[in-house]
Amino acid sequence: MTPEIKSVGDFGGSTTPLDIRDLWQTPPQIYQQLNAEFSFSVDLASSAVNRLHENYITAEMNTLKIDWSGMFGCAWGWLNPPYSDIGPFIEKAIEQQEKGFGTVMLLPADTSVGWFSLALTSVSEVRLITGGRLSFIRADTGKPVNGNNKGSMLLVFNPNEIGGRKFSTVDRDVLMAPL
Repeated sequence: MTPEIKSVGDFGGSTTPLDIRDLWQTPPQIYQQLNAEFSFSVDLASSAVNRLHENYITAEMNTLKIDWSGMFGCAWGWLNPPYSDIGPFIEKAIEQQEKGFGTVMLLPADTSVGWFSLALTSVSEVRLITGGRLSFIRADTGKPVNGNNKGSMLLVFNPNEIGGRKFSTVDRDVLMAPL
């Protein structure tokens, strides 16, 4: 596979092959730590290859057209969206938050973009991940890859704290620690 050239709207000029570019998996330890806190009922944007929960929504199912609160009730969902187009996922998390569904999103730590400004209208908490960058799991090999060119953050859309905008930090190694 040869790397594809950056396309319009593509996050950060990725050199990952186009067919797997949006299929990176969250390090499972991070998901496990957050699942212990939030008790997720679904992985909202995944595939059979990179899913982290037994309930998951694939690209073919189109998570942006599904009523998460209708399918899963007043619950919490995990979301590591495709970084090539984050805005619609922020809009969906806000919509579902207003219906009583909570979402925790893992995103690049970039506060200069439009989707971050939109998130600030409703987000309950922004957790900046400090102490290093995440090594996401590559879809085609199943191996972690170092060299992430940005830090990461978590956006928490709590339906009971709409617009709380609390800022905090969490150390990467704490998130990666086994339970």
